[in-house]
Amino acid sequence: MSSTDTLTASQPSTNLQGLDATTHANIHDKLARALGIKTAQVNAFVKLYDEGATVPFIARYRKEKTQNLDDAQLRALEKSLNYERDMATRRLKITELLSTQGNLTDELQTRIDNATSKLELEDIYLPYRPRRRSPAAKARAAGLDVVAQAVLTQEITPIEALADYQAPSSLSDDSGNEIEVDFSDIDKQLAGVQAIIVDEWTQALNLLDGLRNGFAKTASIVSTVASDEKREVGEKFKDYFEHSESLARLPNHRLLAMLRGRQENVLGLKIEGEDAPFIEKIISHFDVDAKAPAERREFLAQAATSLWKDKWRPHIEHRLLTEKRLTAEADAIDVFANNLQHLLMSAPAGRKVILGVDPGIRHGVKMAIVDAQGHVMLDGEDKPVVATVYPFAPDNKMVEAKKVINELLSTYDVDLVAIGNGTASRETDAMVKEILAANAALKAKAVIVNESGASVYSASELASDELANLDVSVRGAVSIARRLQDPLSELVKVDPKAIGVGQYQHDVNQSQLADSLDKVTQDSVNAVGVDVNTASPAILAHIAGLNKNVAQQIVTYRKEHGAFDSREALKNVPRLGAKTFEQAAGFLRIHDGSNPLDATGVHPESYELVDSLLAQTDKVLSEVLGNDGVLNTIDTNALAANDDNISVKAIIEELAKPARDPRPEFKTASFREDVNSIKDLEEGMQLEGVVTNVTAFGCFVDVGVHQDGLVHISQMANDFVADPMNRVKPGDIVSVRVISIDEKRGRIGFSMKPESEKPARSVAKPTSSTGNDDKASRPRSNRPAADKRPSKPRGNRQDKDSANNRSKAPRADKAEAPSKMGTLGALLQEAGVTKTKK
Repeated sequence: MSSTDTLTASQPSTNLQGLDATTHANIHDKLARALGIKTAQVNAFVKLYDEGATVPFIARYRKEKTQNLDDAQLRALEKSLNYERDMATRRLKITELLSTQGNLTDELQTRIDNATSKLELEDIYLPYRPRRRSPAAKARAAGLDVVAQAVLTQEITPIEALADYQAPSSLSDDSGNEIEVDFSDIDKQLAGVQAIIVDEWTQALNLLDGLRNGFAKTASIVSTVASDEKREVGEKFKDYFEHSESLARLPNHRLLAMLRGRQENVLGLKIEGEDAPFIEKIISHFDVDAKAPAERREFLAQAATSLWKDKWRPHIEHRLLTEKRLTAEADAIDVFANNLQHLLMSAPAGRKVILGVDPGIRHGVKMAIVDAQGHVMLDGEDKPVVATVYPFAPDNKMVEAKKVINELLSTYDVDLVAIGNGTASRETDAMVKEILAANAALKAKAVIVNESGASVYSASELASDELANLDVSVRGAVSIARRLQDPLSELVKVDPKAIGVGQYQHDVNQSQLADSLDKVTQDSVNAVGVDVNTASPAILAHIAGLNKNVAQQIVTYRKEHGAFDSREALKNVPRLGAKTFEQAAGFLRIHDGSNPLDATGVHPESYELVDSLLAQTDKVLSEVLGNDGVLNTIDTNALAANDDNISVKAIIEELAKPARDPRPEFKTASFREDVNSIKDLEEGMQLEGVVTNVTAFGCFVDVGVHQDGLVHISQMANDFVADPMNRVKPGDIVSVRVISIDEKRGRIGFSMKPESEKPARSVAKPTSSTGNDDKASRPRSNRPAADKRPSKPRGNRQDKDSANNRSKAPRADKAEAPSKMGTLGALLQEAGVTKTKK
C-alpha cells in the first residue's frame, strides 16, 4: 500500500460485490507479506471481522484463532484490508470500463494489476476517461482524426493533410444536443489536429512515469506572499514570504504550514522546475526529429511542447503535491493518534476525594469537590460543594479565599487538589501550597492538570445532563478534578481535537482524522474496561460492539432499574442483542455483583471453563482470584479452551491479576516554587516538567511557567533520535535544562542531554556581510508562527481551535539584536516555539 494513501485506508469497505475468491485470496496473501504475518492469521482475522467482530474483541478473546495478533497488528490489518478491498473494487471497475471502450490491452491490464495506490489507478484510467467536450473530442467529432493520423504516419505537411477536409456546419452529442464547434479556418483546424495528437500521446504511460520520476527529483516548491497587504496580517507566515526548497525533501510539517498559509490567502504556492529536458524526452520518445518534412516535424514538436506544458506537467505537479500532502496528513494523523493514546492511558489518581480548581482572575477561581466515585459532593443541605473566590486583582480578596479553601480541604478530607493549567494557574498553585503549609492537619497535595477542552465539555449537552444543577462556569472545575481521578473516563467526553495534542489537526481530512482518533479511543477504553454501573454514556459508547444509542440505553435502564447485578442482566437492555453482548460483555465490569467473575476480564463464554479449573483446585472462586500459588498448581493440559477462542493460560493469567489496569502508576511532577513565569528562567536551570505534546521534530514540556518549552529532537539524547515518540510520551515526567530564553517572542529551549553536552555559547556578531554569508551557507528557517499555540484569554476562557499546534513560530528578523543561542538557536528556530498559557 502506498504511503500516500494511508489516510483513506481506514475507511470501511462498503462494496465487495464482484470480488471473486481468487481476488480475496490474493489480497490476504499480499497483506500477510506486507505485515510480516501468516496468511492463516489474515484469513482468521478476516473471517471474524466480516462476521461483525470488533478489533478489541478479537485481540482479547480470539487470540487462539489469530495466533496471538495484538491490537496494534489487528488495527494495521484492518486498515490495509479495507484499503486493498477498495483498490480491488476500483481495479475491477476500471477494467470493465476500458473493456467496454475497447481500449483494454494486456499492457494496460498488467499496469492495473500492479498499481499500488488509488492515485496510480486513476492515472492509468485518466487518458481514457470520456471527455465529450474536450478539444480533442470535438476535433474527432468534426472528422479531424483522419487528418491527425495522416500527420502522424505520412511524410506530409499538416496543411497538405487538410487539403480535402470539409468542416461540418454543426455537430451534436449522443443526446442530440448541439455542440458548439468552429473549425472554419485553417488555424482552428490545425489546433484540432494537434489536440488529437496530444490526446493520443497521453496514452504513453511508461513515458509519463519516467517524466514524473525525473521531474520529482528536480522540482522545487516556492511560496510567496500573496500581496503586500498580506505582509502584516499574515506576519505569522513570514518565513514563507520568499521561500523555496526541494519538493522531494520537503518535511511534512513545512508542507502543511505552507498549505495553511495558502488556505488563509496569505501565501501563493507553485512548483518550479525545468521544461526543456522533458520536452526533449517526449520528442525523442515519439521520434519527432526523424519526421519529414520540416513543417510536419515542427508541428509535432509543438504538439510535444503542448503535451508537456498543457497536459503532463500540470498533472504531474498536482499528483506530486497530492502525494506529499497525503503523506503529510497521514503523518499528522499518526502523531495525533499516538499522543491521544498516551494521554488517554495516562495514570489515574484513583478513588480519591479531589478538589477541582479552575483558576481565573477577573471571573474568579472556580472550585468543586468530587468524591471517590467522581460524583460532586453534597453538603449538609444536599447542595453541591462548589465555591468561587477572588484572590487576585482587581478584587485581591486573598485572605477570604484562603479561608474558604482551607475550610473546604478540612471539612471534606480532600486528598488531592487538581489545579487547571490555564490563566492564573501558578498563582493559584502557590496560594494552595501556602494554605497546605500553614495547616499541618491537611493531607492534600496540589497537582497541576492539563485543562485543554474543559470549557468545551462544560458547555456540552453531556455536561448539561451530568451536571444539570451546576452553573456552566463551575463544570470546568468538576471536569478538572475528574481528569486527575480518571483521565480516560473524563477525556472521552471531549472531542479529541479540543484536547490539545495534535499537529495541524485542522489541515487534514476531518473524517479520516475522526476515524483514526475514534479507533484509538476505542482501543484505550477496552484495554482498561469500564464499570457498567458508574460509566457515562460517553465512555460506554466506545466499548466494543456498543454505539451511542445502546450506551444511552444502558444508562437509562440503570437509572430505571438500579445497578446491574450481573453481566447476564445486560441482556435485558433494549437493543443489546446477542452479538452486541458477545462483543461487549468482557469489557464491562460489575463490582460487588452476584458473580465475582463479572468484575474481571474473563468473558462470560469462558465461565464454564473457569468452573472446570476450580474443580481441580477444590476451592471457591474467591480463594483463587489473585492467588498465584493455587493457580500455578492447575494442570492446563487436562483442559481445552472452549471452541479454541481463548487459551486456558490466558484465563489463568486473568484470574491471577483480575481486571488489571494497564495504565502506569500515578505520580506528579514537582515544579520549582521559585519559577512561575518565563521571567524567572535562567540558562542552565535544571527543571522537572511534564511532556505535553510530541511532534516529529521534538517534544514540548510544561515546567509551570504558563508556556511550554521545546526540546528539539537534537537535544533529546546523546545518541541519534529517529522518532521522538520512541523516547517520550505525553504525560511523561522528564528533567530538562534551560538552554535558551526569548522572553519577547515567548520561546523557551530545553535540553534533555546531560550538562556535559551543553553546547558552547557563540559570540554574537553584529549584522554584516559576514552574517549574510552565514545566512546563505545554511538553510533558511521555515516554521511560521501560524503554529504557535495561542494564549488562553483571561476571564471567560475558551479552548482555542489551534491549541494543539504548539509547533512553529517565526524567526526573529535578521535585524534583531544578536542572538545568544548560537547553533542551538538555529535548531530552535527550525523546530518552532511554545504554547502560551496566560
